[in-house]
Parts: sequence; C-alpha cells; structure tokens
Amino acid sequence: MKNNLLKNFKIYVAGHNGMVGRSVIRYLKNEGVRNIIFANRKKLNLLNTRDLEKFIKSKKPQIVINCAGKVGGILANASYPVEFLNENIQIQLNLINLSYKYKIKHFVNLGSSCIYPKNSKQPIKEKYLLSNELEKTNEAYALAKIVGLKVCEFYNQQYKTNFFTLMPCNLYGPYDNFHLKNSHFIPALIKKFIEAKRKKKKSVEIWGSGLPRREVMYVDDLARAIGYLLKLKINNNKKFLKTLKENSLINVGSGQEFQIKKFAEIINKLTSSNKKLIFNKKFPDGTKRKILDISILKKIGWKSKINLYDGLKNTISWYKKNY
Repeated sequence: MKNNLLKNFKIYVAGHNGMVGRSVIRYLKNEGVRNIIFANRKKLNLLNTRDLEKFIKSKKPQIVINCAGKVGGILANASYPVEFLNENIQIQLNLINLSYKYKIKHFVNLGSSCIYPKNSKQPIKEKYLLSNELEKTNEAYALAKIVGLKVCEFYNQQYKTNFFTLMPCNLYGPYDNFHLKNSHFIPALIKKFIEAKRKKKKSVEIWGSGLPRREVMYVDDLARAIGYLLKLKINNNKKFLKTLKENSLINVGSGQEFQIKKFAEIINKLTSSNKKLIFNKKFPDGTKRKILDISILKKIGWKSKINLYDGLKNTISWYKKNY
C-alpha cells in the first residue's frame, strides 16, 4: 500500500484544535497532504447547518474526518446534559448529512469507549454496544455519540455508503486536557507529579485504590489508524469493505492494560519525582477493568506502535514546555 496515497486528496478535519484533531493534522502533513481544510469556531460554527453547507459546497473536500464535539469531565456532563446531547447530535448530523448530500465518499466518524454499557463484559466487543444500561454520569454524551454512529450505519444500509466510526480507548498525548477536576487520569497524574516536584512535596495523592485496570493509547496511534483504514478504503480493499458491510463500528486500542498504580509508578519515574504514592480510598474506583476487544482491527492488519513509555515521555515533555 502506497504510503503517500492520501497526498492528493482534499481533506476536511472537523475539530482540528482538539487533541485528536491536531494529531490527525500532524499525521496528514507527514503523509505529504497539501490540501488540509479546517476552520476555527469563530469562522465556522458546526451547529449552523447553513454555514457548514456553504463551507462544504465551496471547499469541496473529498474526505471528512470528524474529530469535533462537545466534551468535558463528570461535573460538566452532569451540569449540562441538554447541551452535551443537543450539540453533539447536531454536529454529527450536520457533518454526516452534508457529506452524503455532496457525495463525499470517505467519512470517518469518531466515537469513544465511554459510550459502551457501564458494566460491559471484558474485553469489550463492538457488538456489546446498547446491550445494557449506560453510565449515568455521561449518559447524554453517550446517547449523542450513539446517534452519530447509528446514522453512519443507517446511511450505509439505505444508501450503500461506506461511512465508518472508530471507537478509541482512553487517549492521551500533546494538547490533552490537564485540568485536575475535568481531565482523564493520565494527564491528571502527569500534572500531579510535576507539580509535586516543583513544590517539593514528599507524596502524591491518587484517587481510589490504584487497583482498577485501564487501557490507554497515545493519540498519534489513533491518527495512524485513521490513515491506515482510509488507505484501505481508497484502494477498495475487499477485506476491509467486507468488514464495513458487517460492522461500521471498529474498536481502536493498544491491546495492553495496566493498573492505575502501575501508571502512577511509571509517571513518578519518568518525571524523576520519586514521590511516595498515597491512595485515597474515599474516592470511588469506577469499573475494575476496561479494555477493548481489537480483534476486528487486528484482522485488517493494524496494530498500535507507540509503547506506553515513549508515549508518556512525549506527553510529559510537551506538558513541561507548554505549562
């Protein structure tokens, strides 16, 4: 498969300012793509159907990658469920409907593993979606993202399109959200250890027992997966097209899981903090285990390349330079 297969395509990246969007743009530039389209929120409001239609009609992208959406922590999700539901549904519907209307053959949608059932069997297979109740703390967001992936699925059924949704595990990397109350555990731990070292604290508090197991993946691996699958699709790869007919939802993960305690120990070492770890069991652990089943992706021939140590080193280095 040619490495520069995407080079001559005009590609629109929606949500280019987020961690995933920025990573996708870095990947596309490395692939030699010269015509990458994006617009910030001031120039283009994705909630405004008319403005987005004008943008797509004039720019004429051949590929649309949807990295856009309203995201936030538990507190934000609990406080503004109406906004999380409405805005995410509207953004996805606008992008998907207009991609179909303007005959854009290649549409990539992004979901999130947090939309799987709260107490799903492990590892989580794609078919477990909607098999049980959702996590209440982010139910509105989860329902909105489910609507998006289902709309892609229904277009494929009714109009023979080949739109697809990727479901990544927890991601981390440059431009992550490092706000302690709203961030995921990896950026929170990085911030805690670096701040503890700066303030010469002897210990770092970690919420929960440290025993739950989690799967994480460096964001650039997701960008690589998007590129890899787009190339297969452009090449009309029979195996991939058959996969899409059977299931337009594909898990993307590293295939590795570690205890929260292990992540903390690695970050402690990589930041040269040498702090004592204190586990505050007053905070809930959440699910004991959360890992995606990535057998569909493996069969297609893709696997994660960036190991945990390298990914964390890059993220810590970026954090130090930018915060």
